[in-house]
Amino acid sequence: MTNSSIIGRKREIDILKDIYKSNRPEFVAIYGRRRIGKTFLVDSLFSQEYAFYMTGIYEGTRKEQLQNFVHQVEKYSGKKCPTPSDWIEAMFALQNFLEEKLSEKQIIIFIDELPWLDTPRSRFMKAFELFWNEWASKHSNIKLIVCGSATTWMTNKLLGDKGGLHNRVTQSIYLRPFNLLETEEFLTSRGFALSRKQVTELYMSVGGTPFYLNMLRREESVAQNIDRLFFGSNAPLKTEYVFLFKSLFRESSLYRKVVECLSHKMKGMTRKEILSEVKCEDTGFFSEVLSDLCNCDFIRSYNAFGKTDRNTMYQLTDLYTLFYLRFVKSYNGGDPSYWSHRQMNISSWEGYAFEQICLHHVQQIKMKLGISGILCNVCSYSWQTFTDKDGKQHQGGQIDLILDRSDNTINLCEMKYANSSFSISNDYAKRMIDRREAFRALTRTSKSLYLTMITSDGVEKNAGWQNIQSEVMLDDLFVNEL
Repeated sequence: MTNSSIIGRKREIDILKDIYKSNRPEFVAIYGRRRIGKTFLVDSLFSQEYAFYMTGIYEGTRKEQLQNFVHQVEKYSGKKCPTPSDWIEAMFALQNFLEEKLSEKQIIIFIDELPWLDTPRSRFMKAFELFWNEWASKHSNIKLIVCGSATTWMTNKLLGDKGGLHNRVTQSIYLRPFNLLETEEFLTSRGFALSRKQVTELYMSVGGTPFYLNMLRREESVAQNIDRLFFGSNAPLKTEYVFLFKSLFRESSLYRKVVECLSHKMKGMTRKEILSEVKCEDTGFFSEVLSDLCNCDFIRSYNAFGKTDRNTMYQLTDLYTLFYLRFVKSYNGGDPSYWSHRQMNISSWEGYAFEQICLHHVQQIKMKLGISGILCNVCSYSWQTFTDKDGKQHQGGQIDLILDRSDNTINLCEMKYANSSFSISNDYAKRMIDRREAFRALTRTSKSLYLTMITSDGVEKNAGWQNIQSEVMLDDLFVNEL
């Protein structure tokens, strides 16, 4: 196997190494959004050991896909191969070539962008199913690895297949975006010298997508990089948005409508509210859209404290998409330094983006609080102004992150992004306490309620600090999950 320094992906690397060493046939499906590093991961480990490799052609015709396939068979076999008339013939050509290599210790077959081979009326999946079930799965040294950016196709047509490939995949790997620590390690490996606040500011715009991070230039400031990538002439991440959805979802228009609808309701919307906004019928396909967007990490679904699945809320959480829809979609050009000129007027955006980062790093928050091993429900809660049974009036409010723990404790989290340590004033302390008591009165919970501050630069140790029970800082998010 190739020795290569890969940032993060330790779990995925361990899985692939175990698969390589196994004494049984392996069928591995790796999926995840475009630009996330699927091909890079496989190439870094196995590029020198491929018995066969090919990649599908985006929006290629059946004829073009077959021509590409047979060209790769010829490349790896060194022999001329007749152009197949269909995918059955193409797979037999691959099988005949690989028969000659069965004496080798391990045979690595890598087919990248597998969903793109499944063109309309091509019957590709029937041929692929036959190749695995009737031949490849009979040989213990065959290691078939397939990748796909079209996550819905991978989960529904491959992993969710109800026919001949049902339960045939021996290992599936969903590749997620980098977390904050992996992002920092990635940038450091490329010569960047950034503070964690600066890494976080970049993360707020491009998220943890390795390909986007690789576009950054170390000689430019954070603002200059964002200007070039989103607002400059031929800005690459301005045009990325449309293709991102097209590459993931074959009928992408409704997916985009849902995402753009949610971008206007930062705290989230119910299924019924989304249906009304996008003017769509409540069908099985709509359920699939919501499920797919959750599975691809564009949105999250959550329930308010004490509510059932009927009250599920959906919230847009993908940082690249949030940034694009908030600032880039409506940008009409004319100022290539648009972001640099807005630097003094983005505090509200940073506050919201920081909340989303916290939601992406709940496991790190739990680690800091020492509750990693405790079963915990992540939820939120909101209420209108009301008067409690003692006649005290409580102002309406919302708690965006609640950790409802199985050890009879609930953390009510306040998330604050600031340029210095956060000072809890007397008024703010009073507000936090009122929110806690409002939550207790409305939910009637008997659990202990811990006020928890999650901040970028810590909390000033003043009189107000005495009112909180626990504290998490930005540095605490820069760790990997256990």
